[in-house]
Amino acid sequence: MLSSRLFWKIFGTYAALTLVAALSFVAIQSSRQREIVIEQAQQRLHDSAVILRSRMADSFEKGQTAELQQTLVQLGKQNGTRLTLVTEDGTVIGDSAESPEVMDNHNNREELRLARTSGFGVSQRQSPTLDLPMLNYALRVDQGEQVVGFVRVSMTVKALNAQVDSVQRLIWVTAMTVSIVALVLTYFVVGRLIRPLILLTQSAEAIADGDLRQQVVIPSRDELGALAGAFNLMSQKLSMQIDELHQKSAELAKNSERLETVLGGMVEGVIAVDGDERVLFVNQAANSLLEISTPEIVGRPIWEAVRNPAIQKVVKSALESKGQENIELEIPRSEAIVSLLAAQLPGDPCPGVVLVFHDVTDLRRLENIRQEFVSNVSHELKTPLTSIQAYAETLLSGAIDDPDHNRKFLKGIEEQATRLHALILDLLRISRIESGADTFEVSTVPLVETVELCIREHAAICNTKSIQLSMQTHTGEIYVLADPEGLQTILNNLIDNAINYTPSGGQVSVDWAVQNSMVSIKVKDTGIGIPKDHQKRVFERFYRVDKARSREMGGTGLGLSIVKHLAQEFGGEAEVNSEPGQGSTFTVRLPLAQNEKKLGFQKIQAAND
Repeated sequence: MLSSRLFWKIFGTYAALTLVAALSFVAIQSSRQREIVIEQAQQRLHDSAVILRSRMADSFEKGQTAELQQTLVQLGKQNGTRLTLVTEDGTVIGDSAESPEVMDNHNNREELRLARTSGFGVSQRQSPTLDLPMLNYALRVDQGEQVVGFVRVSMTVKALNAQVDSVQRLIWVTAMTVSIVALVLTYFVVGRLIRPLILLTQSAEAIADGDLRQQVVIPSRDELGALAGAFNLMSQKLSMQIDELHQKSAELAKNSERLETVLGGMVEGVIAVDGDERVLFVNQAANSLLEISTPEIVGRPIWEAVRNPAIQKVVKSALESKGQENIELEIPRSEAIVSLLAAQLPGDPCPGVVLVFHDVTDLRRLENIRQEFVSNVSHELKTPLTSIQAYAETLLSGAIDDPDHNRKFLKGIEEQATRLHALILDLLRISRIESGADTFEVSTVPLVETVELCIREHAAICNTKSIQLSMQTHTGEIYVLADPEGLQTILNNLIDNAINYTPSGGQVSVDWAVQNSMVSIKVKDTGIGIPKDHQKRVFERFYRVDKARSREMGGTGLGLSIVKHLAQEFGGEAEVNSEPGQGSTFTVRLPLAQNEKKLGFQKIQAAND
């Protein structure tokens, strides 16, 4: 309580008022008491002068006598005053303090002059005889209408001052006592008023520090008691509300964490922007997709974090309108195509915008591939159908009766129908592979025996074209994990492709090597080769480096695509390395099987038998 500034303000104010009141009381009472003492002294001197005048009226006719002097001395000692008898001409005939013979004429004394005119006179002056300040009271003595003299009663001012000082000391003691008592009472009264306020302040500070379970006990039933009751009720309700807020905050935090986890795990990029176009949230997908390199992006303006005018324009447009904004844009560095959807966050006024970025690069590429595929399929189907139609129309026009040409036209129809049949079969095969409709029985397949089988199947056509077809010899058998028929399809397509693009007198060889847990199967030829800019696309459907030459070779344009898809189905991959004019090397990597020869090769043998 002693450290309370409010306590000292109130106590100091009451103390100052008490002291001012005490000092005012002392000043007023001291002045008044001095006047009263002087009035009482004058009244005493008046009474003494009246008595002296009544007893000494005859002494003025007798004049100065020793008996008179003695009587005045005795009377002066009795009442403690100085008694003086002065004749009408100012001669002192008797004095209780001094011998009249040595005293001056008193005709000019102030109190006597006043008494001569008004009957009495009062003065306070320095006595020439005694050399002391004296209070003098004189009465005129008359006999009939004649003034015969004056009686004067005097007392020293020192006695009056002593009496006044005594009264003033009493006033000071009384004032100080009352002031001290008043200050003590003020201390306790103010303390009783301040103590509840201190308790309330301490409780309020505790609440501010987080301790909400605060109860203030004030037994009084006055306004402070009512305030304490209201404070306790407020503390209780505030504690309940804070608990509810903590629960809701915990729930919101959990929801926020879940939302951030969900948004962070999304493939789509998400950026939330407030009404001032400052970033509120960004997930990792958006950072990667937009190649955001700015650290601490949250809180920064969107134009500073994402330097793309199209995105900035969409944000502004979404903030101004209530509808959704949807555009596609290209990221310059990665050349990725991104679909951007911008929608306002709920609230009025609009608190911000959420941006959702979806990478549609693969989708657009697949759409282009699909369009190209449709175009290629249409073209590939149209070519043999057109030829068949032309041959048929020619025959119907009369060539059927021409023995020199009708068989040639029929053979052309047969070749185009065979090509069309092969094309449809390859289309169905690759479609079933991509859709997962083909169920491959992956097992342990002997590689060497499968390669020998494929080489035997192509030996006749190689002899016809004077192409040397060979395989490298290795000690021991190697087994791969694949479908037996699928592996044979891979090797047949690669060998057939190498034979088709290798001129007469060239060479085609098959080799393999074990690398870690994979087996690399290489089909190498000395054919025309493939330019660098075409090598990445040779595994696409219907992609041909030289379309005219490819059609002349009778290929469908799907062989290499089937090779790639089958290799991927078996957990491997396919690639090509080629130099124009020097030939090509196609490599297929398949998983190595650690077990001994099993059912796979038996299936191959059974299929060929």
